[in-house]
Order: sequence, then structure tokens, then C-alpha cells
Amino acid sequence: MTTYDDRASLTDLTTTAERVRRSVEGVIEGKPEVVRLSLTVLLAEGHLLIEDVPGVGKTMLAKALARSIDCSVRRIQFTPDLLPSDITGVSIFDQQRRDFEFKPGAIFAQIVIGDEINRASPKTQSALLESMEERQVTIDGHTYELPDPFMVVATQNPVEMEGTYPLPEAQRDRFMARVSIGYPSPEAELQMLDVHGGLSPLDDLQPVAHAHDIVKLIDAVRTVHVADAVRRYAVELVAATRTHPDLRLGASPRATLHLLRAAKASAALSGRDYALPDDVQALATPVLAHRLLPTAQAQLNRRTAEQVVGEIIQRIPVPTSAGGTAPPAQEPGRPLYHQQQPGARRL
Repeated sequence: MTTYDDRASLTDLTTTAERVRRSVEGVIEGKPEVVRLSLTVLLAEGHLLIEDVPGVGKTMLAKALARSIDCSVRRIQFTPDLLPSDITGVSIFDQQRRDFEFKPGAIFAQIVIGDEINRASPKTQSALLESMEERQVTIDGHTYELPDPFMVVATQNPVEMEGTYPLPEAQRDRFMARVSIGYPSPEAELQMLDVHGGLSPLDDLQPVAHAHDIVKLIDAVRTVHVADAVRRYAVELVAATRTHPDLRLGASPRATLHLLRAAKASAALSGRDYALPDDVQALATPVLAHRLLPTAQAQLNRRTAEQVVGEIIQRIPVPTSAGGTAPPAQEPGRPLYHQQQPGARRL
């Protein structure tokens, strides 16, 4: 295991991230883009929401990421009878000391896995609000700091599934990104039968990075340069969601901040000390879509938030290194901004 000095370089970051990526991909086959997004959220100091149908590996992904890092991990199984105090903790009167003693809840860990978070009531879900945003818990007037790094990896089934509650808007807004694993390809599913047919691959998974290393890598991500043009591009993308006719709720200023942080982490994972419009564009859908609420008419027309974000990406001009803007791409998913060659002036 590598030990870094107080200033972790981008080389350290990419090396450690590659080890974690290989470790997680040894458990989650055929989903490299999902694994990369998970690492991006971790290094951007965000929280990850994994939404998909049962049985596609949502909890497996969360556990694999947690076990690949040598840190404290707690798992919370959300159920309808789960109480907020089960998450945050409770003060208990000590007869011997004649005083109240705080018993920490499951939230006091560096990586918290919330399994099927939308099976608990909104009251219980709201117990995570303070901890996810301010990284602290307030009980009976006393504030308790959470460990560093701190990340919530929550899984949920689609709202249409029986016995689930939709996450409140304030709760969804605190998740930096939402990812859907999807069904594996036939080749990946066949490989899964060979790997998972016997013992669980999680049993042999060993940590490949330490929590202290992750903290220093997070500090390195903070130093990634973001030009004013890239910042304006991110702001324009988010602002466009607030005036789109198919949306009754656009993205918040917190979404803009999350998008910028994620872009910096993505740039660092690519070995760059500066962010490109490509980084912002690639992360716009996973960072913004889960925060948006389509109008009733849009829902009747089967319009999704992902489609709206895709249209906005196609419509907003992309800044160029020359100081102007490039026309939107003609095809969805087509890169709008090519990475600069070595020695080229960054934005």
C-alpha cells in the first residue's frame, strides 16, 4: 500500500484510482463507466445514488467500493419501521454516571451504504439531510463531526416498485450523481456465472487504498484548474433547466457546485490538472437528471429528465480554447470539445 506525503500528485491520484478501479471491476463485470463515475463522486466529496431494478448488483457495487478502501464501513438496511435515531444515534441516560451518554448511530462511518433507501418513510430519509450536506449530526443540541472522508452510497429500486417511497426533493439534491447499472451483456453475464458461481468475490476483496490516501487525493482534486469559460458553461447548462418548458423544477445552485466538483475529479482521473468542457458535458446527465421534475404534460408524452438534459447539451454552445464557442454537436453523445494536444494552451 502506498503512503503519500502531504501533497498528493496527480500521478499518485491516477495510480491509486486505477488500483481501486481494477478492484471494483473484479466484482462488477462489464460496467467500467459505472465504476469510473463512482470513483469520480468519491474524489469529488459527493454522495452516490444507485437506482435500478433488483438483482443487477447495486449493493454489490457499493460493497465493492467500500471494501477496496481501508476505512470504516457501515451498512443500513432501510425498512418501513426504521427510525431516524437508528441512523443518527440516540442519547441514553447512564444510571452510574447520572448523565446522558450519546450512542452513535450507523451514520458514523467513512463509507455508509444505505440499502434500498426508498423503502423507509420520508421522516427517516430526512435523518440523512444534515449529515450528507454538513458532514455532522446534531443530537439534543450537541453537534458531532463525521469522519473524513465521508460518503453515502445509497441504492434504491424504481418508485414504481411495491412498498417504496419517492425520495424528497431535498434528499435527491444532496446526492451528487445518480447511476443506473443496467443489465449486463450476455458475455459479462456468462463471466459472472463463472466468477460468482462459487464463493462471493467480495470474500477475497482486499483494500488497495487507505482512507488517509483518499483524503489527500481529495485535496489534490481541489487544486484542479477550472477556467472562467468552463465555469460559465456549467452555469448555463444548469440555468437552462430552470426555464425549460418540460420541467416544473430545475436544478439548484448546489447542482452547479456538484457538477463543477465532479468535472474536476473527472479531469484528475484523466491525468489532467485542468477541467475541460468535455468533463462538464459528460457528467451533466448523471449529476443533473435526478434533481429535475418533468411537468405533467411531459410525463404524459413520456419525456424523461435524461432526454431534457440531452437536449440542453445539444443546444448550449461549447466554449473553445480560442475564447469563442463551438456549435453544438449534431448527434447525441458526440464529443463537442476535443482534448488539447500536449503543449496547447488550456482554457
